[in-house]
Amino acid sequence: MTLRTSFMFAKSLIFPKAEKKSSARRSLFGAMICIGLSIVPMFVVLSITNGMIDGMTQRIIGLSSGHLQAYVAAGIDSNSTAEKFCSYAQGLKESDDEVLQVYPEVQVSALAAGKNVRSGIEIRAVEEDIFEKNQSFKSLFTFIDGDLSEFKNGQTCALIGKKMAQELQLQVGDSFRVITTRSVNEKIIPKLTSFKVGAIISSGYQELDQFWVFIPLETAFDKLSLENASYNIMIETADAFATDLVRIQRHCSSYFGRYANVYRWDQIHSAEFENFSSTKVMLVLVMLLIILVASVNISSAIIMLVMERQKEIAILKSIGASPSGVSLSFLLAGMSCAIGGIIFGLPLGIILTIFSNQIIKGVENLINLFTRLFHGSEIVLMDPAYYLAEIPVEIPIKQILLILLGVLILSFLVSFLPAHKAGKETPLEILRKN
Repeated sequence: MTLRTSFMFAKSLIFPKAEKKSSARRSLFGAMICIGLSIVPMFVVLSITNGMIDGMTQRIIGLSSGHLQAYVAAGIDSNSTAEKFCSYAQGLKESDDEVLQVYPEVQVSALAAGKNVRSGIEIRAVEEDIFEKNQSFKSLFTFIDGDLSEFKNGQTCALIGKKMAQELQLQVGDSFRVITTRSVNEKIIPKLTSFKVGAIISSGYQELDQFWVFIPLETAFDKLSLENASYNIMIETADAFATDLVRIQRHCSSYFGRYANVYRWDQIHSAEFENFSSTKVMLVLVMLLIILVASVNISSAIIMLVMERQKEIAILKSIGASPSGVSLSFLLAGMSCAIGGIIFGLPLGIILTIFSNQIIKGVENLINLFTRLFHGSEIVLMDPAYYLAEIPVEIPIKQILLILLGVLILSFLVSFLPAHKAGKETPLEILRKN
């Protein structure tokens, strides 16, 4: 039995010339649809998960820690004034060509008092032009209201997060008080500083920026109590994922000596990224189990097809068909089912992924329509308190190709046993059974 003959027999198994009722063919096409439908959630989940994790990672690295972060000791002369602190950080950039940019920052935990509400905040005192020269700040922060005009002038102006503005009931132009503490004669004395809201901003990831309040670096040294402040320098390199980031870290550590500790971003945020990785692995594992269940249907369909086509098998064997040729025909039928499922499921998965934000928004509007009819509270499916406000669409081509290859291999394995059994059937045994 030649290869061409095996292909022709496989074609007749799937698309017979004489149309007749066949439970096996219906099962085969049903298995193909199941494979396609199982690929769709796998594709969507993997693409959305990758986009969400990459979006969160980009914000955590770019807005929170930088590629490297130096924690400078307090009380040294290098950070006694804003000018000296900036010069100290700039010296690192000049000492290493692989350090592209440095961003000195003073962080202070404080209490903010709005109109009727108080809340804990994290003050981040940064250079006035950081929202223009830092590409992550420039591209990832969205100005909900207000602008940078007063902030760049170095006034007692603050940029606050959207969530913080809602909690403190503040709008652009409103004033609020910041309470820091200082020690006097072994007593803790509060210090009040009044700030004006210059703009309300959001990074699209509320869990990250909900407590952030940005003020000019000069203002922090002039107006706040910095007894409990931490002095940090965000260090930007060419690539946060470069293999030589460890070497750059060592060089930065040698520059600062005993006055600072330098950490990589993956050391600072190790817990978050372990959580991201474990979540992604669990989701992919669940999707693979769904594909496995769908693939078992192929095996069932091939078994039914072998039982229905026993007479054809007996005739082919009687005229000299080889066992391997018959097995190959049924194996091709199973593999064509998997390929058909991929052709059906892949475009559908791509479409759902590309329009995922619009689909989620549409479902959200539909649900809220019913909740308004029954006087219920509205819901937000993509709540920025837990997720990104908008899903970054990213199609991981390499991972998708690996999964599709896995689907083909899995389909081959589940089709092999019934196909091999069909090839071992002898004409005499078939006639005896029938």
